[in-house]
Amino acid sequence: MNRSEIVLAGLLASVCGLGVAACATPGADGEPVPRAHPDSAAETQVFLPEVTRNGHVSLEQTLRERRSIRAFRDEALTLDELAQLLWAAQGVSDEARGFRTAPSAGALYPLETYVVIGHVREIDAGIYRYDPENHWLDPVFSGDVRSDLARAALGQGFVAEAPATVVFTGVYARTAARYGDRAERYVHMEAGHAAQNLSLQAVALGLGTVPVGAFQDDRVARLLELGKDESPLYILPVGKPR
Repeated sequence: MNRSEIVLAGLLASVCGLGVAACATPGADGEPVPRAHPDSAAETQVFLPEVTRNGHVSLEQTLRERRSIRAFRDEALTLDELAQLLWAAQGVSDEARGFRTAPSAGALYPLETYVVIGHVREIDAGIYRYDPENHWLDPVFSGDVRSDLARAALGQGFVAEAPATVVFTGVYARTAARYGDRAERYVHMEAGHAAQNLSLQAVALGLGTVPVGAFQDDRVARLLELGKDESPLYILPVGKPR
């Protein structure tokens, strides 16, 4: 599906007054595919607050307390919490050299970070892409699509319940240009590093998450409108433990 079709679907939704999801064209499997908001290309970025680099919870405590959390309270995340989570996962930790919080083979950074937002204060529900260099969010889709993501994750309901879910994707070509056949291995290692960073940061914030690898790649790719060279790797719903 090309971008012009997405924009047309969004315009139809606004005309019919039923909302984007109600007017969406079914995908190949019969499920509605969320469409971009007609004005999403013109929307400005969401600037994230500065992060804390000297927390009050020790690394040892986060390692001891980290568990897979699959039940979340119906409580919004704050924008500060979201910013801290995204920075921990893929933020820039060395501004002079552009290095990030997670190690990357050759500093090639093949990962992209998306966040599916349903209930975060000061930000509309939708899908956003995190820009580490600028520490802001680029809007992708408008509207709450957590239920669509949960269906793509083989019906795991807690994905729909979490106020926000981080999705890591990988562009293998960035790493393959230097490392050839070993690129896939290196990209997967990097996704693990980023997921662990996010998991430990969640504990430090009094939040919980669980790494999810069981999902239908094509459905997640359609939901995020990924390019052919970009593959979904990891889903991490996050919220306050219930």
